[in-house]
Amino acid sequence: MAFYQNDRLALFIDGANLYSASKAVGVEIDYRKLLEEFRKRGRLIRAYYYTALVENDDYSPIRPLVDWLQYNGYNVITKPAREFTDRDGRRRIKGDMDVEITVDMMNLAAHVDHMVIFSGDGDLTRVVHAVKDKGVRVSVVSTVKSQPAMISDDLRRAADTFIDLTDLAKLIGRPPRDGDDEGYDEYDDDED
Repeated sequence: MAFYQNDRLALFIDGANLYSASKAVGVEIDYRKLLEEFRKRGRLIRAYYYTALVENDDYSPIRPLVDWLQYNGYNVITKPAREFTDRDGRRRIKGDMDVEITVDMMNLAAHVDHMVIFSGDGDLTRVVHAVKDKGVRVSVVSTVKSQPAMISDDLRRAADTFIDLTDLAKLIGRPPRDGDDEGYDEYDDDED
């Protein structure tokens, strides 16, 4: 699907999901380049970034990224993460942002021509159909080049266009830095 210069665009970035997909294919996202790339593709109305944060943590590895995004053109939507212990006794953090993404997509549907979702979460399939019914074109960015694929088949089918993250790597990626994990290793983001 083409991007048209006069299109009003909105980006919806599921932070934990995009991080998992990018890590799976060895792409480190440069969020400045990502914003610049989509500003070239149309009239960028909004860029949302969604993430759950651990409250009362002395240091959150995601906090510097969240602060940078807030100062550099992103609308950052956060909510408290829920901590739990998995069957193996490991500390896990759960922070699904599906409802927040859905609400913002529905609210913005009348004001944009094209939405780009950076997520592979199948729970977003229904909202993709809903905004398409309102005349909005939808592109989904994730990857099928990992094992397993990081995108739900239902979400991929629902989108007007699927863009593999690896195809954007040269445009929005940067060389990975050793030891940089942005704090998501312990997140359980329910891919599909």
